[in-house]
Amino acid sequence: MAERSTAAVDVADNSGDEPLVAGAAKATADGVDTQNGRAADGPMPDKDGERTHAAPVAAPELHSGHKLARRYRLEECVTRLDGFSSWRAMDEKLRRAVGVHLLPADHPRARPVLAAARSSALLGDPRFVQVLDAVEENDLVYVVHEWLPDATELTAILAAGPLEPHEAYQLVSQVSQAMTAAHREGLAHLRLTPSAILRTSTGQYRIRGLAVNAALRGITSDTPQRADTEAIGALLYAALTQRWPYETDAYGLAGLPKGVGLIAPDQVRAGVHRGLGELAMRALANDGATASRQEPACTTPEELSKAVTAMPRIRPPEPAFTAPPEYQHTTYQQGSYGRPLPPGGPAAQAAAIPPPPLQSRTGRALKWGVAALLIAALGLGSWQLADSLLEHRNQGNGNNGNQQQQQSNDDAPVKKAPVPLSIKDAAEYYPDGNPQNSDGVAKTYDGDASSYWRTKSFFEGPKLTIKSGVGIVYDLGAEREVNEASIGLRFTGEHTTLALYAADSLDPDLKTTVAPAKKMAGTTAKERNVRLTVEKPVKSRYVLLWITAMPEAPVDAFSSAGYKQGITDVKFTG
Repeated sequence: MAERSTAAVDVADNSGDEPLVAGAAKATADGVDTQNGRAADGPMPDKDGERTHAAPVAAPELHSGHKLARRYRLEECVTRLDGFSSWRAMDEKLRRAVGVHLLPADHPRARPVLAAARSSALLGDPRFVQVLDAVEENDLVYVVHEWLPDATELTAILAAGPLEPHEAYQLVSQVSQAMTAAHREGLAHLRLTPSAILRTSTGQYRIRGLAVNAALRGITSDTPQRADTEAIGALLYAALTQRWPYETDAYGLAGLPKGVGLIAPDQVRAGVHRGLGELAMRALANDGATASRQEPACTTPEELSKAVTAMPRIRPPEPAFTAPPEYQHTTYQQGSYGRPLPPGGPAAQAAAIPPPPLQSRTGRALKWGVAALLIAALGLGSWQLADSLLEHRNQGNGNNGNQQQQQSNDDAPVKKAPVPLSIKDAAEYYPDGNPQNSDGVAKTYDGDASSYWRTKSFFEGPKLTIKSGVGIVYDLGAEREVNEASIGLRFTGEHTTLALYAADSLDPDLKTTVAPAKKMAGTTAKERNVRLTVEKPVKSRYVLLWITAMPEAPVDAFSSAGYKQGITDVKFTG
């Protein structure tokens, strides 16, 4: 996952006075105006937070080809202002594109940027563009983040026109849910602009610059939840109307007429979905004004997310099908009127008609031969039928025995279809007393394939050497007959070794190791989805999933590169 080829992070500032069409055409994918070297996004309203101005600091004088940490090779500078620069770079270790923010270590915003980047990296939510590294080294501070080549900025999408209702619904739903999760961890964005929203090729919306964009620009807010909620409302308003809900033009969009204030989206553009329009008004700074003034204002992303969920479902548009070509009759179906006349007139047409078949001496002989073959075939069939009837009559008693045997086979029990077994509870199993991620155990069976229980990163592998293994014990609520388990893995590779064991309790004696006699099934997998089939079904209330080897995986938001694994979507059948 990486951002578009020039989709770094929208961190530059501008006055927002560019014409809406020209500005959109000149803006590169990173939100920087290629004509005048500044951002094409425009300013946020004053309510989005207070910008703390500091003395300018010269941006680090680096060039394409420079390497950071002997790993990240700078390739293209996409932003340079306010003493920092943003680059597209290549991670030569993992052979993938990344984005890098650079600023001097003595920059007034260096410490806030480092703190924001490290806090954002700990969130680990896939709905946000992930921070991969945040380092202070050689008088430089740099932040490395994902680069999404298959994603498109919302700025570019809106330049083509407003979104249809279902797509606008997906936008506000996904962004509000993601920001709800971020605020629960104490993280705010404060720069939720159209250039901070990316739409992937699969239709998912991802948010870049969580906490980092605001830190780079020196923006703070006393009411961060309110600021982010208003920003989401502005995004929804722009998606419905293709207009920016303030008087200034920004992000390639024209602002509202001066002096009229904030007006409802359906008064700006005909055909706007009324429910979504009222939702945008409830999120914007308008004292909760709606078309009917009956709904309260949304002041937090969580309130906005709940309001979106309470709306009637908006179905996607029906796919457009092209009409099939008109049916063409064949010459046979058209009859003689449909046959094209051969060249040469009626005489040539008469000559083209073939003579009646089988009227010659050879034809008559052929007809008699076919008739003789048919008579012989009928005679042979009658003889075989009579022979079968006689044999059936002579074996009357034997047939009765066959009928009884067939009846006994019908009475045999039918194999039961597998039934899903519900998981009531689970706990991490760590015989050595060192857990991996006890708080994340519930993520393995919560029904959300995007959430994982993750192990730590081990330097030696793939077989674990400093531990006998890592695992999770599942409580099925009562003694059940377990036939199979399906497991989703975070990392693919050749060396993920898993096994199922019957356990005695949800909290087994941590001083004991796994009992080989209670092993139910085991395998070494390399795919993302694994199935463990129990050859002889075992009855047990508690089932232990035990991992003794893991593949090598790159650095992520939770741990460094090494041997590690993640577990999700665990299901049992019996």
